[in-house]
Amino acid sequence: MAKSVGSFIFNAVRGGAVGTSEALPGISGGTVALIVGLYDKLIGGAGHMVSGIKRYVTDVPRGRGGERAREQFRLVDWSVLIPALIGMAGALLLALLLIAPLVEEHTQYAYAVFFGLVLACLWVPYSGSGKPWRAWHYLVALVFAAVAFALTGLPGANLPAHPAVVFLVAAVAICALVLPGVSGSFILVTVGLYVPTKDALENLDLVYIGAFVLGAITGLSLFVKLLQFLLETYHHITLVVLTGLMAGSLRALWPWQTEDREILPPTEVPLTVTLMVVGFLVVLAAIVYENRKKARIGIAHEHHSTPVH
Repeated sequence: MAKSVGSFIFNAVRGGAVGTSEALPGISGGTVALIVGLYDKLIGGAGHMVSGIKRYVTDVPRGRGGERAREQFRLVDWSVLIPALIGMAGALLLALLLIAPLVEEHTQYAYAVFFGLVLACLWVPYSGSGKPWRAWHYLVALVFAAVAFALTGLPGANLPAHPAVVFLVAAVAICALVLPGVSGSFILVTVGLYVPTKDALENLDLVYIGAFVLGAITGLSLFVKLLQFLLETYHHITLVVLTGLMAGSLRALWPWQTEDREILPPTEVPLTVTLMVVGFLVVLAAIVYENRKKARIGIAHEHHSTPVH
């Protein structure tokens, strides 16, 4: 019982880290999911949930029952997904109300930490497939890095907070939850809906919130299946693309820039660089710990599977 409670809390904390990142412009929820080891569970679980819902909707009206849908739902690791989603939702709300204002007041220092975090995290998709990179892989990554760099340098717009616009923007922004290197909050900032979204949550604007939630569900259900297919069918090249996107998105986290994405001369360099290094070392420590844990599990598995003569 204690183990299950501890596992629930651990997964809720991991989900909370992802939810917190989604509230902060420039920080990708997908990147943080990679850091905390939730990425595969989130993508796989969401993909099976979408397939299950789709099969339930199409099969039950035809009198086939929901067995095929239940098969998909059984493939979801609910013991990880449920606490992670609970932690994600709670942390997202708290971060929007409490942490985001602090980041806005100390943007340079916050971005310095996040820049170091994401820079170190590039190792995760780079080494994730276990296959060596060839010259053309680096070229593909460079192209997508350039695209991400250009997009994250665009100045902000000011779209109207109409429910239809909110629906469409949410459908696109939520994709950042499963796409490392892209920040959902950054998309909201770029189109001018970050502050309206935060205000809607604070004021419980149910029309705005409802349009946003419906758009998010729609966008996630469509995009997650595509990403699941790509990761299962073209795993290596998909990780190459994700590595490029993450590298290019570092532009959004450069500490010395204005709200309109104009690069500024460096100021307070020693403290800012120190914070970059701190962020880098935090992820590096997490990667080393994860690799050592996998090595111990592998050794233990080999020990138990070795026949006794």
